[in-house]
Order: sequence, then structure tokens, then C-alpha cells
Amino acid sequence: MNTWLNDPAAIMRRSFAMIEAEVDLSILPEAVRPIAARIIHACGMPDVIDDLVIDDHLPAAVGKALQDGRPVLCDAEMTRAGLIRRLLPDGVEVVCTLNDPATGRLAKKRGITRSAAAVERWLDELEGAVCVIGNAPTALFTLLRLLEEGAPTPAAIIAFPVGFIGAAESKRALIGAAPCPIATLKGRRGGAGMAAAAFNAVIAGTRTP
Repeated sequence: MNTWLNDPAAIMRRSFAMIEAEVDLSILPEAVRPIAARIIHACGMPDVIDDLVIDDHLPAAVGKALQDGRPVLCDAEMTRAGLIRRLLPDGVEVVCTLNDPATGRLAKKRGITRSAAAVERWLDELEGAVCVIGNAPTALFTLLRLLEEGAPTPAAIIAFPVGFIGAAESKRALIGAAPCPIATLKGRRGGAGMAAAAFNAVIAGTRTP
């Protein structure tokens, strides 16, 4: 038990070397391969490569939104907690409305999930923002409904809702109707860790010195 690898840099090097050995990243556009590698690293499942959908315009779209000072809108505190704030430009706000009292009141009044109500409260900040969804399918469904109804278009959507009810369906709907660059994972799998990993990979690659 005292022989495990403790050097953080060595752990990262070996991890990504193993990913490169086990996964053919060349099936993806070059611009999104680092994002795919980070997602695989976050979940430990090389086979997700077959289900990833990542627009090769995503890094540029996210980078411009952040340089313009647009907010990052997160569906859950777990998603927000996974973002590496030090990589963000000064002044960029990371917003999660899930636990605001007003969100709970809206959910109860409308008979919807708090996640759905939280997204409805994004409307004033949605234009040009970066949306990161790592938990609730109802959050993604609500975002897509708002956009269909004419809500302002975000700069990018990174969506990895997870679970047995609605996760696969919401991501399939996103792929079919995305109004902006996206990153998502087909099927039931997902989660805040994968969503955060995708976002962090993008901002690490687009950050200016």
C-alpha cells in the first residue's frame, strides 16, 4: 500500500499516455481532441469516445464569450464547483441559480423541477453566455424549449446530463437542434465531472497568457 504513485505531474503524464494508447483520438477534429481526452480522464471510460459529440468551433466560441465578459451558467452547484476559476478571465461570473429561494418558489408555483426553474431564470443573462449542464435532463430540456420560443442564443452549450429518465433524450434533442457550438455525450452517461472537465479543457486551451 506504500508503493502507489504520488507525483501529480507523473500521474497526469501516465494517465494521458494511457488514454492515447487506448483511444484513437484521431477520429475527432484536432481542435477537440484535448477536450475528449479530458472527458475520458474524468470518467475513466475510454469507450465514451464513440458517443462524444463536440463541435470543432466550440473552443473559439467559448473563448470569445469569456473574453467578452459573458457569464458561465451552470445547472448545479456540483457543476459550478468543478470549474477551474483561476483559468477564467477577470470579471467573468459563474452563475448557478438552483438554490436561490426564488427558484424554489417558481418551481413550486409551476409544478416543475428546481433545475428547470433555475434555467428559466437564466433568461436575462443567456445571450452570448456559456451554458454548462452536468446533472439534470430537465435543465437541458428547458434550455432547448426557451431557445425554441425565441430566447437569446448562448455562445456555447456544454451538456452532460446524466441518468435514466430524459438524459439520452435531452442530449439527442440538443444534437438535433443546437443553435450554437456544443459538447455532449450521447446516451445515459454524463455528470458534473465530465461537464466540468470539458469546460476546463476548453478554457485551458483558449486562455491567453
